[in-house]
Parts: sequence; C-alpha cells; structure tokens
Amino acid sequence: MKSVAISGSPRENVGKRDAKELRYAGSIPAVLYGGETQVHFSVSEADIKPVIYTPEVSFIDLEIGGTKAQAIVKDLQFHPLTSKILHIDFLALNENKPVTIEIPIRLTGTSPGVKMGGKLVQKLRKLRVKGLPKDHVDTIDVSIEGLEVGKSVRVGEISVPNLTITNAAEDTIVSVTTSRALRQAEQEGKK
Repeated sequence: MKSVAISGSPRENVGKRDAKELRYAGSIPAVLYGGETQVHFSVSEADIKPVIYTPEVSFIDLEIGGTKAQAIVKDLQFHPLTSKILHIDFLALNENKPVTIEIPIRLTGTSPGVKMGGKLVQKLRKLRVKGLPKDHVDTIDVSIEGLEVGKSVRVGEISVPNLTITNAAEDTIVSVTTSRALRQAEQEGKK
C-alpha cells in the first residue's frame, strides 16, 4: 500500500482554546494512538486534505517533532455546518499487530448482462479488511465478467490473500438488474 508523508507539530497546550487557535491558523488538532503514549500534535490543513478527500487508502508516515511513526486515519470530526475538519485521530501501526482498514473495490471486466441492456448496481464501494499492515492492498478487484441479468457478486465470493474480510458474507457488492428499456423490450416481445 502506498504511503504519504505528513509532518506535524507537537502541542504543548491541550484544550478548547488552543484547538480553536490552531484551527484559526489553518492547522488541525490531532492525536496519535496505539503507541506507548498518546501524542497530541497538529497538522496543516493543506497537507491532510489530499489524504482525506480521496477514495484511495494510504498509510501515513508521520513525523512529529523528530519522532517518526507509520499510521492510518482512524477517526475524523467535521464541523456540522461548514464540513471543515475539526479533529483527526491517527492509529499507529505495529508490523506484528493486525489492523482493520476499509479498502476500495475496483470492478474489472465487462458484464454480459450490461451488454444485453441490464443496469449495473454497485452496492458496496469499500470492504472492511483485517490483516497485518504489510499484507494490505490498495484496491480489491472484483470481476464482473460472468455477471448476467439478475445475478450478483456477494462478499462471501471474494477472497484476498492474507487478509480477512469482516463484512457480512451475504452482503451484495454488485449486481445487474433489469433496466426499464430491457423490461419494455421483453413485454413487447411477448405481445
């Protein structure tokens, strides 16, 4: 999985007033969990936006006051009206400890059901996957080569080497449904 480097500044004061001043200056208060101690720091809003506003998932190489750590974004808090990022929680990665990450799904191939006039409906865009950090992948490929009208691909049919998918096995990832035009053609063919 790809990594993005971000540098942060340690925070001396932790509180509402300090957080408000940081946000006003264009920084976002953040916390790094999962290590020996919690680390309170701030990151530049401009540095973090490309990581947050993307469908891709990536590890983050954090550098906070000379200390380096590899992490993932675990939680975000947004302002209810402006949708600005208010706070970020990072989880430090340990190479020997499994971590759960949502990985995007990429559909591959061409469905014969869609060629016949069916409608492709993707119900899931990401899958929750648990495994060691070194085993995580950028995307999970789901083939729709054999997908006829009325058929679907479920989570239980997908497997990723060295990773465990934690979504329910019966959840539908993608299906091909009968489109309105195909239904009309079928009804006209019966007349």
